[in-house]
Amino acid sequence: MRYHKITIFIFILNNILLSNVGFTQIQTGPFGKGIDFIAKDSSFTMNVGMRFQALYSNNWDVISDDLARLENHSSNFLLRRSRLKFKGYAFSPKIQYKIEMALTNRDMSGGDSPEYSNASRLMLDAVVKWNFAKNMWLWAGQTKLPGNRERVISSANMQMVDRSRLNSRFNIDRDMGIQLRHKWKLGKQFHIEEVFAFSQGEGRNITSGNIGGYDYTFKLEIQPFGKFKSKGDFSGGDLKREKKPKLGIGIAYDVNDRAGRDRGQLGNFLEVSSAKLKTLNTFFGDFMFKYKGFSVMGEYAHREVGGGDNRVFDESNTQVGTYYTGQAVNLQAGLLLKNNFEPSIRYTHVAPVSSAKENEYTFGLSKYVVGHKLKIQTDLSYREIEAKDDLFFYRLQFELHF
Repeated sequence: MRYHKITIFIFILNNILLSNVGFTQIQTGPFGKGIDFIAKDSSFTMNVGMRFQALYSNNWDVISDDLARLENHSSNFLLRRSRLKFKGYAFSPKIQYKIEMALTNRDMSGGDSPEYSNASRLMLDAVVKWNFAKNMWLWAGQTKLPGNRERVISSANMQMVDRSRLNSRFNIDRDMGIQLRHKWKLGKQFHIEEVFAFSQGEGRNITSGNIGGYDYTFKLEIQPFGKFKSKGDFSGGDLKREKKPKLGIGIAYDVNDRAGRDRGQLGNFLEVSSAKLKTLNTFFGDFMFKYKGFSVMGEYAHREVGGGDNRVFDESNTQVGTYYTGQAVNLQAGLLLKNNFEPSIRYTHVAPVSSAKENEYTFGLSKYVVGHKLKIQTDLSYREIEAKDDLFFYRLQFELHF
């Protein structure tokens, strides 16, 4: 049924925009830039784009941590992501919007619970961005919170096949709320951005209302050597081959008051009263450096529970859950060669409080045909897991973005 709804939506949009070409300008730019629809009186614009990722993966257990004993092989062909995107402005260029929908089963899964009204999680972003004063923007709607750099980087613009274990365990993802953003420059090239977000705290597409308290996120971004080309501080790899060293540094702090899920905006819902929920505090520190095709990105995450005890109890004092807390470090680097191949490496250390520690080593190779818009990526990873068999896996992914 949900696919019928998507098809109907696309059909209606097509008829509205294409059957009335006398009232709308249609422009196409280079490959990867989508299709632009512009009102005859320039009162609104819409850019339509779509992308998908096709993934092939292989996984093995490393028995007794001995690479000579690879067992329990599994493999999978998967449509990893497929997205439909709309962006533009409404009434005035100062009022911009972005809509992004998830189309694959994997993108939409997880909505079979009362918190989502037992519906698919189709919507990723639906946000309005109002430039209401000089260098100041107010965002309202559902979108990514200003958390760790790797999460804010689009999944279309990653340096490797997918994000790190730090991100999957600690990121604060998307949420519904408002964000206040301010940008300014100190001197000729020192760029600064401050962001404050006030959101519901339970993540995207929640329909059940606020479970515990609200979420408060603060972030500071600086670029001391001037701006990156084409927003390269939030794009993997130095595809623009920066002629001068560029550095982006970010710190963020998130307070999820009486978090209703065991990882804040993500994870399992905790079925206890608001009075028994606890506050999650998450800190992120990160950087991005690029120069002449060479890039390095680093991140640190730390999450703790107010009061220190990450266990969750119900009214009868029975433990019903555990908040995911601890810390993690991720470092990765790559070198873009003249033929647009990029070898890359990554090391990730995850140290949760109530589960096994992990070290993961990844070696990647990307071929950029048209930047991040058309590329092939592959990587080979080894994951050390404390007191358990290790994991060894290989992935190959194709991305098309138009």
